[in-house]
Amino acid sequence: MKAGSAIPLWIIALLAALCLVVLGWTTFGYTVPFEHETGQAVLDTYFSGYDVSAVFHMQTLLDQNETANRILRAMYLGPELIFPALLTALLFLIFLRLGPIETWRGKQAPRLLGRITYILPFLYGFADYGENISSLVAFSDSGAAGFAAQVLPWMTKLKFASLAVCAILIVRGALLHQSRES
Repeated sequence: MKAGSAIPLWIIALLAALCLVVLGWTTFGYTVPFEHETGQAVLDTYFSGYDVSAVFHMQTLLDQNETANRILRAMYLGPELIFPALLTALLFLIFLRLGPIETWRGKQAPRLLGRITYILPFLYGFADYGENISSLVAFSDSGAAGFAAQVLPWMTKLKFASLAVCAILIVRGALLHQSRES
């Protein structure tokens, strides 16, 4: 048995399918109706990031449009409660399936690098949940709304950065793993 192969592929496929279903639920159930209602995309979809002025603009827009506010809150209290956990589990299990980091690089890796690699999916999950909580607080009447508005763009950047690093490592690990088997 090869290192990492103890995670059945069907579990990873099932998690990937569940992620796609929840992503579809989020997209077609919430982000598309939100954009139709407001003419503006949900801040979570800004892959290149945004700044605090965009958050303040969204606060103003939600104050003026109660329907959009309800859509956004329902999204964060619905599929966005499930999706980060599913994707975190998927990324972590893919890392485990690929095996120890030494098999990805072909040589001995520093211990710290190996540990950090397995922490990355959890960093993504933390950032995504942090973004969701920051959004709920920033777009409410809470006294902490100003602070949450300052934190929100950074949580989004951390989320997408950690997700990008995970994706790069998975592709690289899969390619190296495939080349070793050939």
